[in-house]
Amino acid sequence: MKKIEAIIQPFKLEEVKEALKVIGVDGMTIAEVRGHGRQKGHKEVYRGQEYQVDLLPKVKIEMVIPAARLDEVTATIVKAARTGKIGDGKIFVYDVVEAIRIRNDDRSDTAL
Repeated sequence: MKKIEAIIQPFKLEEVKEALKVIGVDGMTIAEVRGHGRQKGHKEVYRGQEYQVDLLPKVKIEMVIPAARLDEVTATIVKAARTGKIGDGKIFVYDVVEAIRIRNDDRSDTAL
């Protein structure tokens, strides 16, 4: 099993969710996060004062999938989230040792 964490632009969330639904991925956790990569934020003007905004809003999508679907799922996320501009985000992949469904004690892939 693999855990995927995808950090994407907030306006791409619906597009990514729909693309994942099309390939049969239903379970995911979504959180609003803030951060920056190479773009290091931007400047904004508020009431005549200039401010450096260095933590930009992003969305983090987390899901655990069977290892056999890793390439398909990551390719789907990349295709749906890409704008081609700096700040599109990143995908991180981790190994998952065990998954347990609390309701009925299903384990491993059956818990997904």
